[in-house]
Amino acid sequence: MYNNLLTIGKFTIHGYGLMIGIGIICAYLLGERRAAKAGLDPDRVFTITIWAAIGGMLGAKILYLLTDLSGFLADPREYLIGSSAGFVVYGGIIGGIFSGWLCTRVYHLPFWRYFDVVMPCIALAQGFGRIGCLLAGCCFGEEWHGPFAITFSHSDFAPNGVPLFPTEPVYSALDFLHCFVLTQASRYLRVPGQTGALYLILYAAGRFVMEFFRGDAIRGFIGPLSTSQFISIFIFAAGILLFLWLPRLNTGEAGQAEEKAGKAGKA
Repeated sequence: MYNNLLTIGKFTIHGYGLMIGIGIICAYLLGERRAAKAGLDPDRVFTITIWAAIGGMLGAKILYLLTDLSGFLADPREYLIGSSAGFVVYGGIIGGIFSGWLCTRVYHLPFWRYFDVVMPCIALAQGFGRIGCLLAGCCFGEEWHGPFAITFSHSDFAPNGVPLFPTEPVYSALDFLHCFVLTQASRYLRVPGQTGALYLILYAAGRFVMEFFRGDAIRGFIGPLSTSQFISIFIFAAGILLFLWLPRLNTGEAGQAEEKAGKAGKA
C-alpha cells in the first residue's frame, strides 16, 4: 500500500491523514443528522466534534508516547514527526470522550444524550481511520499464510515482503458494523447514555480479540497482555457498569425533577 497518494511540489497528501479527515467529516454529518432526530441542537454537534477531535488526537498521541516512553525520551523528534510517529486509538477514545464531556459542561448541554448521538459516529470515523492504517501499513497483523493475507512492499511500519493477517480491513469492517449496530440499538435503548455505554462494551470486546492477531509489538505489553488488551478489560467493565447504572441514575434525576416541580407548585 502507498501512504503518499499525491505530491505537488513540497506538499504531499498522505492516505492516513486523508482518511482521518474523511472520517471526522462523515462523523460530523452523521452526528448532525442524529442530533436533529433526537431533538437536540445539530449546531452543537459541530462544537463537540471540534473539541472531541482535538482531545482525541492529543489523547491518542500521549498514550502512544507512553507505550514507548524510553524511546520517546531518547529521541522526541523521531516520535513526534519522524517515521516512529503514531497514535493509539484507546488514547483517542478516552481523550475524545473527556473533551466532549468538558464541552457539554462549558455549554451546559445534556452530556448523556449527546454521548448517545456521538458514539456511533465515532465508530464510523474509526472505520475510515483503519483504511488509513491500511494505506500507511501501521497496526499491521502477525505473519499469516491463510486467506486474504496482505503483503506490503512500501510501508514504513509493517515488514515488507511478508504475508500478514489483514488486521486493518478487518478492523475497518468491524467499525462500520459497530456503527450500524449502535444506530439500530439506539432506537430501542431509551435510557440516555446506554447507546454510548454499548459502544464501550462492543469496542473493548472486539479490540481484545483482535489484539491476538496484531504483529506490531512496539505498543508494549503488561504481563501476557498487550497494552490495549489490558485497557480493554477496564473499558469493557466500565461499559457494563455504566449500562447497568444509567437507569438508576436517570430514575434518580427524574425523581429530583418531580420533587423540585412539586416544591415550585406549592410555592
